[in-house]
Amino acid sequence: MLIHVINPNTTAGMTDKIGACATRVAAPGTRIQVSQPESGPVSIESHFDEAISTVGVLEEVRQGEAHGADAYVIACFGDPGLLAARELTRAPVIGIAEAGFHLATLISTRFSVVTTLSRTAIIAEHLLAQYGFRDHCRRVRAIDLPVLELENPAGNAYEALLAECRRARDEDGIGAIVLGCGGMADLTQRLTEALGLPVVEGVSAAVKLAESLVSLGLGTSKHGDLAFPRPKPFVGRFADWGA
Repeated sequence: MLIHVINPNTTAGMTDKIGACATRVAAPGTRIQVSQPESGPVSIESHFDEAISTVGVLEEVRQGEAHGADAYVIACFGDPGLLAARELTRAPVIGIAEAGFHLATLISTRFSVVTTLSRTAIIAEHLLAQYGFRDHCRRVRAIDLPVLELENPAGNAYEALLAECRRARDEDGIGAIVLGCGGMADLTQRLTEALGLPVVEGVSAAVKLAESLVSLGLGTSKHGDLAFPRPKPFVGRFADWGA
């Protein structure tokens, strides 16, 4: 089984971290291929960043189709380009936010999300509503540090994240915490031990869900709105996408 994990931003250190996390939880016999777009934002922290990164995600899916990927993981908590990516393939495509929400509801009746910036907390709230998890989530919290601070070994991102997770545990009446950024992929075990409650991280969750779907022979439906896009000409920089 080949799972293609896509980091939608262009920061190589984060891509390596995400790949290491995915490889660590993959079952024997599962191969992890990790990639990032050639062009796009170094981090994704706004609707604009997500819109630009979506093109890169779709380009990576096209590459994955050429290499025979059995499933895809979109490793950004905004799940950029998720439905468009599903249109391009019969393979399962899993976003880490959707995966994290699903798994949190299987181990707790209420959870909170802890993410990076307050503006991206709003994006997470939109996704909770879209995916049907709004009533399961008590609160979306932010540490108000930019994503790339998670890559700074001299910074205080872990301490800020731990403090906010403790507040969520003590104030929100929850049973689990969902980490709201792919750049937090290496912190799950450390936080779980410090907090004493389950911490769900989306990259790991998405890889295991992808393995399950492939093992069950379940792929993206091509009946309805996730059917392959209708062939049509494209112009300009997207000319090679058309038929």
